[in-house]
Amino acid sequence: MKILITGSNGMLGHDLINVLQDNHELILTTSKTLDITDKQQVIEFLTQSKPDIVINSATYTDVDGCEENQDLAYSVNGEGVKNLALACREIDSALVHISTDYVFDGSATEPIAENGEIGPISVYGKSKLKAEEAIQEILDKFFIVRTAWLYGINGKNFPKTMLELAENHSQITVVYDEVGTPTYTPDLAGAISELIETDYYGIYHITNSDYCSWCEFAKYIFEVADKDVTVIPVTASEFARPAPRPSYSVLRNKNWIDKGFKPLRSYRDAIKEYIELIK
Repeated sequence: MKILITGSNGMLGHDLINVLQDNHELILTTSKTLDITDKQQVIEFLTQSKPDIVINSATYTDVDGCEENQDLAYSVNGEGVKNLALACREIDSALVHISTDYVFDGSATEPIAENGEIGPISVYGKSKLKAEEAIQEILDKFFIVRTAWLYGINGKNFPKTMLELAENHSQITVVYDEVGTPTYTPDLAGAISELIETDYYGIYHITNSDYCSWCEFAKYIFEVADKDVTVIPVTASEFARPAPRPSYSVLRNKNWIDKGFKPLRSYRDAIKEYIELIK
């Protein structure tokens, strides 16, 4: 297939290239080569390149930055995705869109299935929900993939930050009252590569298996990396940030499992591989 990847220079974009390049023709774009907020440019670009599938991994992911730059957040995360959906409809192409656990409000007490009650509490979450709504309104052929707590070899992420802090700190404070599932981008990219071989269109939750708090995750990272660091638990309210985060956003990968796909491995196994690679 001919697959167009937006945000191809990002953390997930790199891993999508790795898993797809051997079996597909890839069209790689960045914000410099394709401005998804420019509707006319998007339609012209897709009309000329005619991909079978568009995978949108372009997003404004700075959760706190979204609170301070709301116009940019809605432009990139909302209108930009709507533009891609309109262009995909023009050329009858399927759209894969990477969404987030932040479309939920965090009040759940057990893993959330795809039909769970939506209620974003941050501008980031609200802008990502706008994209989901636009896609469902415009397209029949789409995969909306909600995921969470991404980390990978390329780009900034929580494990990398923790390991950098461990070089100069014997104690680190980490939030304990936010629970979710750390998800390794190579594993997510592999799942997406399986999904696009089907016509099982719809909304999917795709994360690694099992879940933890940020505090528990940090402790496990230091244990695996053999770092002697004391992790001091703090509440999210003590660790003040501009954007509120869901306190519980564990995603139940129901549709993925129901369609016969194999559950992704535990985050505990994935982080071991990640730490071994970056040593």
